[in-house]
Amino acid sequence: MTATFTTILEGLEVVMGLGIHPQELAAHQRVIVSVRMDIDYPASPSEDRIEEVLDYDFVREGIRALAAKRHFALQETLCEAIAALCLGDARVRQVTVRTSKPDIYPDAAVGCEIVRGRG
Repeated sequence: MTATFTTILEGLEVVMGLGIHPQELAAHQRVIVSVRMDIDYPASPSEDRIEEVLDYDFVREGIRALAAKRHFALQETLCEAIAALCLGDARVRQVTVRTSKPDIYPDAAVGCEIVRGRG
């Protein structure tokens, strides 16, 4: 019987190029990223070893690499790239990705959230 776990990376702050407005094209900005992955394992971990589960370091490092690699015009495009990164691990059944730009408006953050899965 498979065991499903949810792994969460919450509130990762990256400074990156994101947006279409002149001020966003001129300078990098803070972006907050959260990822929630539903992961299927053949069985519950029994030996308390990282090799038995998804090591979320690859998600954090992958997001940082995406942020450093290019300027994204849209949060939607960034979310899709992060979802594809996560789904690159065959054990990930579904991923929810949320991004937020906290410094665009003085009174609100703006963001995007997507849910992607297999099949």
